[in-house]
Amino acid sequence: MAAKKKPAAKKTPAKKTPAKQPAAKKTPARKQAAGSSGAGTRERPWTLKTPPGTSEFEAFRDDTLDPPALVVRVGKTELRYHLRCIDDLHALLVAHGDWMPLGGADEQKPAPEGSVEAWGRSPKNPVGGWYGLKKGLRGRFGVYVPPVLEALGLAELEHQPKNNRMRAS
Repeated sequence: MAAKKKPAAKKTPAKKTPAKQPAAKKTPARKQAAGSSGAGTRERPWTLKTPPGTSEFEAFRDDTLDPPALVVRVGKTELRYHLRCIDDLHALLVAHGDWMPLGGADEQKPAPEGSVEAWGRSPKNPVGGWYGLKKGLRGRFGVYVPPVLEALGLAELEHQPKNNRMRAS
């Protein structure tokens, strides 16, 4: 007995599946800090993220303080750094000419040698020591100041979970 042939299935146009894109390369830096907004004033501070992107903070310039300061608010805590740190760090990065590790550390902990944090407390920097103005809250220079330079377009910053670096733009 001859096998019955099944009627041919109705052909529907094949769905086009998008071609697989090659994995995106990790970019080492972004010119504008993710989520940055504001004018950098007390009334309209910059809203920034730490280099790994894990914490949000606000920063602004305050020329009315003595000395003028870059003010960083993390929750209810307020840290202050000499305002000139922005220009001084940019000048250091230009002179350095390459990537420099951030090395963020609390005031009570040693800063990694050759890092932005170590420079921010070195007697060899332009202010002759700590850029941080409040004793007990002078550290973390390498955590909070680099995103400000990035938001201003003065530096490129890596955004990896650990061991981030920066360089002049």
